[in-house]
Amino acid sequence: MPNTRIRVPKTAKAGDIIEIRAIIQHPMENGFRLNSQGTAIPVDIVTEFACTYDGQEIFRVQLEPGLSANPYFSFYLKATKTGPVDFWWQDQHGTVTEASETLEVT
Repeated sequence: MPNTRIRVPKTAKAGDIIEIRAIIQHPMENGFRLNSQGTAIPVDIVTEFACTYDGQEIFRVQLEPGLSANPYFSFYLKATKTGPVDFWWQDQHGTVTEASETLEVT
């Protein structure tokens, strides 16, 4: 399971626009590199990333082999109510990695 780092403010006022950050440690092998024996390194990429806030999807992206290692995303959401901010990554093999933080709205 790859390591992830997410950043969600612990609290926000209702109506605040807050920055959300997420990164996953992944090699994102594009299939064009060769190993020391001259054999192509197989493609190994994260293919999808999504984020939900209190059960509603707020961000989704489909990733391609041209993306660099350790894909990082930064985006904004409008704080409306206290709830979980859930993160979801899936690689080409179907492996799912999840992370979550709770945003408290005052």
